Amino acid sequence: MKYRHIAGAGAGACALALFATCAQAQSFVKVYGVADAGIVLDRGGAAGSSQNIGSGVASGSRLGFKGKEDLGDGLSAVFVVENGYNIDTGKAAQGGLLFGRQAYVGLSGAAGTISLGRQYAPYYKVMRDIADPFCTGLAGNAQNILPGLGRVDNSVEYQSPKWNGLSADVLYGAGEVAGDAAKNRTFDASATYEAGPLTLALTHHRQNDATGAAHERNTMLVGRYRFGTVTAHAAFARNRNVLGHASRDALLGAAVQAGAAGRVLASVIVHHDDSGRGANARQAAIGYEYSLSRRTDLYAAYGHIVNSGGAAYTVGDATNAGTGTTGINLGVRHVF
Repeated sequence: MKYRHIAGAGAGACALALFATCAQAQSFVKVYGVADAGIVLDRGGAAGSSQNIGSGVASGSRLGFKGKEDLGDGLSAVFVVENGYNIDTGKAAQGGLLFGRQAYVGLSGAAGTISLGRQYAPYYKVMRDIADPFCTGLAGNAQNILPGLGRVDNSVEYQSPKWNGLSADVLYGAGEVAGDAAKNRTFDASATYEAGPLTLALTHHRQNDATGAAHERNTMLVGRYRFGTVTAHAAFARNRNVLGHASRDALLGAAVQAGAAGRVLASVIVHHDDSGRGANARQAAIGYEYSLSRRTDLYAAYGHIVNSGGAAYTVGDATNAGTGTTGINLGVRHVF
């Protein structure tokens, strides 16, 4: 590749030339994304029923860039920057952050991967990839009841290589409060074992509040087993929030291949309040996905929550919290 020097262009031309040189050295840079939109019906909300065109119902709509550069001797530099957007309005998601979904850079080699930036918590990845048959999307989203604990700013993460089916994922999020490192600090980790059709994972999350004097903590044990066209999912979690209120969550679910292009999803989640308030909840959900191609699918889902004792859980989806206790989704997702 040839580069032309433009006399008098100054720092801008130098920066452009530097970027071009760096781009040439990359092993690859990939542009990818998801375009997802659907009809979302909410029922049972305090303000009444609603009908919306939702963005990111099955998977959050996004535009991302990822890259890898071979540094030699098995070592690579890696990066991901990923923007979330609302396809129904064109506005940025995640509160308007430019790369609000993910933004990190790191090094990867035989000893594992270490990265720094805004990253998904290991607890969330276990829930999305192993525990929840709905993959934290649609009206069956496990995060409607289980703590989601999605992203951690100012974090450093280590992901180990797999050894005899075992792997580990550890993340530390710095609170970045001058004079007190405990404030807003996050620790999150998971250990996963895979052997043929069986996957087991244990994950723990702990996050301090803004004072550093109190914290929330969540521990979850997850199992997944594939047999034939059926994948069974199970999870059990123990939680304690910053007020010291304890609770337990249990999930049972399944994903069933229905023909060459269809997939049926189902789950039941039970939340039990152990603090004496009796704020319990149950969710039941069913969904269907139909692949039109390798990149495009149609989806439909129904979810319903029964609250008691003052609990106020709502049926949401991949990016929307929802407003009522019943949710219905119907939409299309394209992955590129």
